[in-house]
Amino acid sequence: MKKQPMIARGCPMASDRKEVLLPPESNAARLWSAWRRVILLTGLAAGLILFFLWLPNGARAAMFTALRANRAMVTMLVVFSLISVSLLWSSGHNLDTRIFLLFNLRGCHPKWLDRVMWLATQTGNMMTAVILAVIFFVIKYRRLTVEIILGTLTLWLLVEVIKALTDRARPFMDHVKARVIGWRERGRSFPSGHTAQTFFLAMLISHWFHPGIWGTAALYAVSGLVGFTRVYVGAHYPRDVLGGAVLGSVWGILVRLVDPYWFGRF
Repeated sequence: MKKQPMIARGCPMASDRKEVLLPPESNAARLWSAWRRVILLTGLAAGLILFFLWLPNGARAAMFTALRANRAMVTMLVVFSLISVSLLWSSGHNLDTRIFLLFNLRGCHPKWLDRVMWLATQTGNMMTAVILAVIFFVIKYRRLTVEIILGTLTLWLLVEVIKALTDRARPFMDHVKARVIGWRERGRSFPSGHTAQTFFLAMLISHWFHPGIWGTAALYAVSGLVGFTRVYVGAHYPRDVLGGAVLGSVWGILVRLVDPYWFGRF
């Protein structure tokens, strides 16, 4: 008698989980999406120009000097721009999809692992920043508290603007059988806000406390774990996570650069 292959409980065969692509958007939807991006991009450019015109001459000159001197941040800005442009590359999207499905859909995903990943991904929500701000305020690190609050809020606004401009759908909207752990996230996909926030906090805290190579590695390991969980729980593609990591790191450096001009009063 021929034996049947054994299937572990809670781990259906990969052939049972083949992804199904949703129908493409209508022409009207694509046209409105393109116009919305133009309007947002124009508004963002106008806002940036007005902001820099409003800055005092000394602060504006010093900020540009600091930007030119900080090669790491300039390099990361170039990398983020390349990642953003790569969203137009169809082969890049195919590669992104394969990696997403590898970690989100393929293989065995026991219930306990889903719960651990869901808990780990909560580290990247805004409540973590609020808790850290309260802790640092209580232990008299009030300048760091202000950096965390203002940095997190401005980063959130920037992420939402970039999401509206890039208009990238969430992976579970493209692949109807993608696994979603927890709830279905609202809004668009690029970049990952959770990942951006954790890398921003890691950059800020490592700069303030200089925890050494192992402490710094631990901070970025937690940030990397949050990024991985965003793919695992079905909320983001890998390039969303990569873009969020770079953007959050840039924002951490930028907050330190503007600190003498904006947070000196605290």
